[in-house]
Amino acid sequence: MKSFVAVFAVVALIVASVMAAPQQEQDATPIAIVSQSSNQNPDGSFNYAYESANGIKVQSDGEAKLIQVQKEDGTGSEQAVVSIQKGSYSYNAPDGTPISVQWTADEDGFHAQGDHLPVAPVA
Repeated sequence: MKSFVAVFAVVALIVASVMAAPQQEQDATPIAIVSQSSNQNPDGSFNYAYESANGIKVQSDGEAKLIQVQKEDGTGSEQAVVSIQKGSYSYNAPDGTPISVQWTADEDGFHAQGDHLPVAPVA
């Protein structure tokens, strides 16, 4: 029993040291933000955008929307406020390929489109 505990302790130490080791070198150089804008309106709508020096671009718009949802107890429906958002982001992949994604997020979930993303076959 003592040998099992000793072996277990050694294995646990080895696993802990491997997990604590850096997985890959990180570039610690900060990336400058070239441009940035942000607006928050009293009605809950907003938009923001930024671009970094390494070519990353992000843009998003959002607004509050009133929808009908089923009550938790199942006795009918009630109104609820949800956030409707749309936006895009783009960057260059490590191999230099430009990646661009347009997305929406609403009461039906998150939906992304981009030339590099797979598309479900039409049934």
